[in-house]
Amino acid sequence: MQPIERFLMPFDDGHLSLDGAGPVLVVRPEPNPGLGRFAPEGLTVEHGFRPAVDRLLSDGHEVTPEAEGLYGLAILHITRQRDANRSLIARTWDRLRPGGRLVIDGAKTDGIDSLLKALRTWVPVDQTISKAHGKVAWTAPKETPFPQEAGWHGALDLSANPDGFQTSSLMFSPDHPDPGSALLAQVLPGRLRGQVADLGAGWGWLALQALDSNPEITAIDLIEAEHQAVQAARANVTDPRATVIWADATSLSAPDPAYDRVISNPPFHTGRKPDPSLGQAFILAAARILKPQGKFLMVANRQLPYEAELDRCFRHTQVLEQTGTYKVIEAIRPRSKV
Repeated sequence: MQPIERFLMPFDDGHLSLDGAGPVLVVRPEPNPGLGRFAPEGLTVEHGFRPAVDRLLSDGHEVTPEAEGLYGLAILHITRQRDANRSLIARTWDRLRPGGRLVIDGAKTDGIDSLLKALRTWVPVDQTISKAHGKVAWTAPKETPFPQEAGWHGALDLSANPDGFQTSSLMFSPDHPDPGSALLAQVLPGRLRGQVADLGAGWGWLALQALDSNPEITAIDLIEAEHQAVQAARANVTDPRATVIWADATSLSAPDPAYDRVISNPPFHTGRKPDPSLGQAFILAAARILKPQGKFLMVANRQLPYEAELDRCFRHTQVLEQTGTYKVIEAIRPRSKV
């Protein structure tokens, strides 16, 4: 499938010009050949999701998880989280120079219509164009900072959730541990030892439970793709045995030494629809980084078809616990040729 270049339409149709726009900031884009339209020396790409960062880097772009400075033009690609989108807009607007413009691109399924409707209360939106089940809009030139009374600032800042852990709206299940992780945590006591990896560690809750209930853990690596969740995990998990790593879990190479145990509550979608290939990639990664006698413990939605990939990657698997929604699976002894 070709990447959608909807964000370029204001320039292709002559509504906006890159000539004299000044430095350009592009926030959370998907890797896209259209980014090559911008002069590299004047382009800053901001992204915190490691798989996208790695692809953008391979395309030759310089990428930072949090941009600094002021820009003449900013292009924001929205996420699926409403509060995160609002905070991204406010933060990006405040990074514009006076007279700068903000371009906002998003799919209808991600809430672009309601987001633009709310934005018009606070900032003049010049025009919108509809294409490919989404919209791209751009503002009038900036005259004033984004209004504090909108309450849009701060949703991306780390703050204590009801349980006292540092999280933000950009993360998965920021208010409480999700039920899948809670079920997996119930079976962990006494099952972990030595070198452990937590794939897709989020803001660190599962790793904390593993450390608290398994004194034989000598070290645990929390592998997490979202940069802000990495920052939260470093604040939440202060046990000296823990190391938090910003990385794409599915692209990990076999370490030396390999891990004794791997735990995971893998993601099952990046868009709106479930995508079993994500969990399957986590299963393959776990097999790749484990010792020959290693064990992998994962939780998943019961309806997701992971059994074939588990059998392909491991010599023995069993269901340890299940509910009407979730299943906890233990896989033992990774196969050498996967």
